[in-house]
Amino acid sequence: MNFWRVFQSFFCVVFFAANVVAQEVEAVRPTGVTKPPKAQRVATDDDEDEPPRKAIRVTPTPKAKPKARRTPREREPEESEPSKGPGEIPNTRAKAVMMIDARTGQTLYEKNADEIRPAASTQKLLTALIVAERGFLDQVVTVHPVDTQAEPVKLNIRAGDSYQRIDLLRALLVKSPNDVAKCLARDNAGSVEAFADRMNAKARELGATHSHFVNPNGLPIPGQYSTARDLSLIAKAAYANPTIRSIVCMPQYVFRFANGRTRELENTNKLLRRLPYCNGMKTGYTEAAGKCLIASGTRPGKDVIVVVLGDTSSNVWRDAGALLSWGLGTPST
Repeated sequence: MNFWRVFQSFFCVVFFAANVVAQEVEAVRPTGVTKPPKAQRVATDDDEDEPPRKAIRVTPTPKAKPKARRTPREREPEESEPSKGPGEIPNTRAKAVMMIDARTGQTLYEKNADEIRPAASTQKLLTALIVAERGFLDQVVTVHPVDTQAEPVKLNIRAGDSYQRIDLLRALLVKSPNDVAKCLARDNAGSVEAFADRMNAKARELGATHSHFVNPNGLPIPGQYSTARDLSLIAKAAYANPTIRSIVCMPQYVFRFANGRTRELENTNKLLRRLPYCNGMKTGYTEAAGKCLIASGTRPGKDVIVVVLGDTSSNVWRDAGALLSWGLGTPST
């Protein structure tokens, strides 16, 4: 009897201890925990080829900007042809215009032809005429330091270099470099000032009595001016000179520098490439003068010279071209 009570007491102690241990193990085990979730994918720049199935970041799509209404494309000012009636002379936008028969000198049209205006580089025709009439164009000219001081348009001939006079004359009339004009003037008369005297004397000889020249290149300087009428007289004399005629019609000219380097010079007169009947002559531009052009044209039995002063860069080619076409009696292009 006593043995059975002892056994019962021992069994209760063991069962109680086992139950306590089981409760302690259960107490340290985490509850309510499942497998950790998979990392969620976020779209990156590398996903362009295969975008994620679920977009985690939602970026609002910007509203498309309304397309600007298309308006009919305006033609460039240069393409706007001067208005004219049937058989009437074109209405030009230039400040002064003079058109003559290049053979007889007869006036075909004029507009403010006697208005005093700067001539810009168109007066290089007079410089070229004086040089050409002197002759000896195969003689060598050596560049002096003073010749190179002529901004802004320069050929960059260097002091000490030597060139044939004809090569400098061609460069002058095709590309209009100011340093070449100074070089030819100084070579011809000893100085720019002395050459200006020759320019004024030649102008008076041709009947261009309302002009006064101070330099050979047309760069702005007080006391220098001309008129469309006077420039037409100078251009007529230049047109009659075979040397100048053979140069002003050249669309381009390859100039060889003293060191052997060559440069293709494109004629500044765009009408030479636009109109088959245009055969010269000289462009000009300064802020004070505006766009200037002396243009010549020919067809069988007729030659015309047009002087356009104080025009704009968008209109000068169209104005001069329309005048040439009208003067020569050719279809306007």
